[in-house]
Amino acid sequence: MSYDVVIAGGGPVGLFLACELQLAGVSVVVLERMEDPHSPLKAGWMGMRGLNFPSVEAFYRRGLLEEVRAAALSWTSAGPEPGMELRGTGTTTPRFAGHFAGIMLDIATVDFSDRQYVIPGPSASGGMVSLESLELLLAERAVALGVDLKRGVEVTNFTESENGVTVDAGAESFEGRWLVGCDGGRSAVRKLAGFEFEGTEPEFIGYTAAVKLVDPEKLRPGFNLTDTGMYINGPGPDRIGMLEFDDAKFDRATAITLESLQAVLRRVSGTDVTIASMSVASSYTDHARQATTYRKGRVLLAGDAAHVHSPLGGQGLNTGLGDAMNLGWKLAATIKGWVPGGLLDSYTEERHPIGARALDWTRAQVAIMRPDPHARAIASVIRDLMQTRDATTYFVGKISGVMMRYDLPGDHPLIGCSVPDFEFEDGTRAGELMHGGKGLLLHFAETGELDALGQTRMDRLQYASARVKDSKGLTAVLVRPDGFVAWATESKPDEAAAKESIDRWFGRGI
Repeated sequence: MSYDVVIAGGGPVGLFLACELQLAGVSVVVLERMEDPHSPLKAGWMGMRGLNFPSVEAFYRRGLLEEVRAAALSWTSAGPEPGMELRGTGTTTPRFAGHFAGIMLDIATVDFSDRQYVIPGPSASGGMVSLESLELLLAERAVALGVDLKRGVEVTNFTESENGVTVDAGAESFEGRWLVGCDGGRSAVRKLAGFEFEGTEPEFIGYTAAVKLVDPEKLRPGFNLTDTGMYINGPGPDRIGMLEFDDAKFDRATAITLESLQAVLRRVSGTDVTIASMSVASSYTDHARQATTYRKGRVLLAGDAAHVHSPLGGQGLNTGLGDAMNLGWKLAATIKGWVPGGLLDSYTEERHPIGARALDWTRAQVAIMRPDPHARAIASVIRDLMQTRDATTYFVGKISGVMMRYDLPGDHPLIGCSVPDFEFEDGTRAGELMHGGKGLLLHFAETGELDALGQTRMDRLQYASARVKDSKGLTAVLVRPDGFVAWATESKPDEAAAKESIDRWFGRGI
């Protein structure tokens, strides 16, 4: 059977991308090598991942936020409430602002009051989810939209022609116009296509495990830097994390035993703590690499297939979801012939710098966590800086994704930023208008200057002309399908300028 797009990898990134494409009327097949979506490494607190603001906004703009929130391990909003519930534990913890290299950030010190275009709304929140719950939720959504999801099917080879790709997967083959590798850090698609994958070698081995301790009182809760690395006690019951600077000598193909894990925990914690039982454990490194481009011909990469790094800072899943949100509408518009091929080139142009910053963010943390006097001195300086409002706001802004911006053409400061969640006088919000995956042309007046322009390209663009409760001084805004502002004005809308931006991002009328 022939499809518009073949996606290798049925994790959250591949499935979110499939939903984006299918929502735009593009036929998709997802090939996932694992037959069973359930795994102890992905479930519950073992599979815990944090969602930052851009990820939460993406789910909100596609009508998935309430489902994601309902399945989350914990959740908190940006409002004044004192804490967040850790589901399944019966406890509430202080609101979590994140950490940098194990140095905790104080949420009470954060000040975003100078962010002119912030409008509080449902997406002003974040939380912890398990990979399994997120994958199952997105799989259900994808199938409901019409995505052909095939499990237990592994990509082994592909051939590319001028008009498409033929993907071999065991005894089967699949025809597609495009192939997207969302198949993880060891991506078969990336290797088969010959993408350059540049980066740095690892310095530490990290471990995550579900254990029962004989003497849990010997370990302090939370993040704890030590003379040999760091250990993390929690969140969630019986969850232990460790990283040890040993030049990554541990062979990750070797099974992790209770005895070997206990030895590492004792070395890192400096205690004689005893592990009574271990139900599951995994390892990782700070290996950091990135594809030099995210596209070669008719093959594209997203998520860990395009960039790998340590989980320090919780950027991996979020960066991958951002890739999918950015790529989906661009690939769909290219397939439908709405735009010239240059739009697809903007995927690498916009997302490669985001991936590069994620790698540098994790490398910087590794640099100040090394167990040597120079690193400790730098860490001490960073720790002092984090006591100030400006520094804490900066770090939280980077971790949360609030400060993310694309370098797009235009002079207005909102261009390239996530669109504020404008609320119309009838209570409808801008984010709710994006559930169908279209862009938005918003005119905050009822005088009709943009009515004629707003009626064009209705298959790609939704037009709304009405007053909002807080316009932030704006009169009109053009929003791409991924929720980022392409054009904005505070004066009487210039129809010619608006049309130029619409033509750039949404193509000419056909």
